[in-house]
Amino acid sequence: MRNKKLADLPEGADSPLNAAVTARDKSTVQMATEAVKHKQCKLAFQPVMQAQTPQEVAFYEGFIRVLDETGRVIPARDFMPQVENTPIGRELDCVALEMGLRTLVRNPSIRLSINMSARSIGFAHWSRVLDRFLKKDATLAERLILEISESSAMLVPELVVDFMDRLQARGIAFALDDFGASNFSFRYFREFLFDAAKIDGQFIRGISDNPDNQALVRALIAVAREFEILVTAESVETQQDAAFLVANGVDCLQGFLFGAPSVTPPWAPGKVSKTGT
Repeated sequence: MRNKKLADLPEGADSPLNAAVTARDKSTVQMATEAVKHKQCKLAFQPVMQAQTPQEVAFYEGFIRVLDETGRVIPARDFMPQVENTPIGRELDCVALEMGLRTLVRNPSIRLSINMSARSIGFAHWSRVLDRFLKKDATLAERLILEISESSAMLVPELVVDFMDRLQARGIAFALDDFGASNFSFRYFREFLFDAAKIDGQFIRGISDNPDNQALVRALIAVAREFEILVTAESVETQQDAAFLVANGVDCLQGFLFGAPSVTPPWAPGKVSKTGT
């Protein structure tokens, strides 16, 4: 017999579960807000490796991190879903961009990719940050890659196309993140003109033993090749998976096999990234 107390629990907005989720989300947004306000943010860097010889670092990806009240580093997966569609999400995009550009200024030999939401297009603060740095050194654009996820790009595809056209003319490259993860319309490939695509990690982990994902990834690579798009595989964790991906034509590999994201830059003295496939 079903527990009567459980059966009588109200559903919807007043349920204890929803109340707990709402409280958690509010706490997460508040944590991110305080981190931005007090400049308690960092970038964690992960190398993206060339798949072919000489298998060197092609570029680094910079992931936004916030510090909680104890100074603990909080990864994006623990706060971004709650803040992505809020004003603080736009501010975090600005913080990530500014920190990324400062990194490029200090390290003229590297290229760096930074994530952004399509919702930040037209956000005045974001544009001011970019313009301020490019006015000082226009060549920074040639070493900056902006990553926009499939789901974000499809929110406002026409706006994203126009945005990319304007910034690609200034030398900035664009990568389609989480390629294959959502209902992305392939017809937009002709209009978006992404420079690169990053195949979502859910299809990459364990791919050497998964025929279904092997078929899907081959298809994604073929689509990207048709539009002359550089292909990166995310979440590469084993030598076997890396070998399959290299044999099937990916251009770059990213994942724990080559190094985890670290707030200590991999190019810093004494830091050596794992390489090779």
